[in-house]
Amino acid sequence: MLLTIDVGNTHTVIGAFDGDELRYNWRIASERQKTEDEIGLTALHFLDRAHISVDDIEGIVIGSVVPVLTEALYYMGKKYFSLKPVVVNSRINWGLDVIIDNPAEVGADRIADGLAAYEMFGGPVIVVDFGTGTTFDYITEKGEYAGGIIAPGIGICIEALFAKAAKLSKTEYVKPPQVIGKNTAHSMQSGFYYGFAGQVDGILSRMIEEIGREDITIVATGGYGRLVERESRFINRVEPYLTLYGLKMLYEKNK
Repeated sequence: MLLTIDVGNTHTVIGAFDGDELRYNWRIASERQKTEDEIGLTALHFLDRAHISVDDIEGIVIGSVVPVLTEALYYMGKKYFSLKPVVVNSRINWGLDVIIDNPAEVGADRIADGLAAYEMFGGPVIVVDFGTGTTFDYITEKGEYAGGIIAPGIGICIEALFAKAAKLSKTEYVKPPQVIGKNTAHSMQSGFYYGFAGQVDGILSRMIEEIGREDITIVATGGYGRLVERESRFINRVEPYLTLYGLKMLYEKNK
């Protein structure tokens, strides 16, 4: 089996692949002070609950945007699994031609998303990943990572509103009964639900216009992907674990 570890600024998602099948996945907080021992014991607990032996793990791949956790996870793999993890960075084979000013700037998650989307759907394809930030990544029909956009994430925006507005209470990010809210909670839900969908479609519309093609597959992934897709005019695929599949593909190209 293969462990794929996607480390974001807010959450870390661990996947266990049995061949091409994602059998299990777990989500934990990306706590920067965690040591390799704390992370290792957590991983062993997850595997034990899934009745997976340490000996069943044949490889580990790490895609991380948090350098201190990258290091802890690397040594966790060596200490607890006796394996040398593949770490996604600018020195490995990405499977894509990266045609931006500084390829080393691209986050591991964005490379994994782009590769998985291109391998699954071909190009041109745009990936919208709803994480700590909302990212838009464009892969050409030739398999070139051609750049993208980074916007504040939905969760960050919601938390910022509650933190700065003393009279507003926290409410769920769900579809309200109607667009024009009749109370404060529904008004906020409408602003969140339709506001973020409008932002996403506004950016996608401009990307499509600049690319100059209408036949573009647009894939959503990440925590809010399915919810935004319901109101989007452009998103036509939802793959919640796209990044994990991309990490698996990167492992296979570099093991």
